[in-house]
Amino acid sequence: MGLEKILGLKQSEITKAWFDQVVKTYHGDSSHFLLDVKDPFSNPVGATTFKALGEVFEALISGKTRSEIIPLLDPPIRIRAVQEFSPSQAVSFVFFLKNVVRHCLEKEIKNTEISEKELSNFDDKVDGLSLIAFDIYMGCREQIFKFRAEHVKSRTLKLLEKADILCEVPEVGTEIIPHNVYKNGGFENT
Repeated sequence: MGLEKILGLKQSEITKAWFDQVVKTYHGDSSHFLLDVKDPFSNPVGATTFKALGEVFEALISGKTRSEIIPLLDPPIRIRAVQEFSPSQAVSFVFFLKNVVRHCLEKEIKNTEISEKELSNFDDKVDGLSLIAFDIYMGCREQIFKFRAEHVKSRTLKLLEKADILCEVPEVGTEIIPHNVYKNGGFENT
């Protein structure tokens, strides 16, 4: 029958099992909440993650390109990038798909309906998916650090202006110059 066809038939089972594995990466009450609350407005993280996993899995088995997969994988990675996960923890859920597929297709693997080569090719696709996930994660973290740096810069400039250490000099622009130099008009020689 072929691996892709079998995966297509078991897509909902695999997506649910994959989601269950992802939820286990959250601690305590969070994992119960993500599993139990089905309302997407009360549980946007769970709803977004479940929907994205289904779309990513479908894209993976239908042979979509990297550029088609990125927008599908972006939401759960973006969520995990702002949570308290290490980089490896944030993207590790992608690798869970390998074990989930093997578990859900245990009977077919045992009956040799699926070859080792097909499983190996699927594993390669998952590995490629993990690289995409890591790129997305790093892009999100880069955005966060840029926002933080801009925030610190903005606060620092406001504090310097408030302390009358920073001033706008039309000929020079915004510069940090010694207060006494600016007040005494000696900035032309600096």
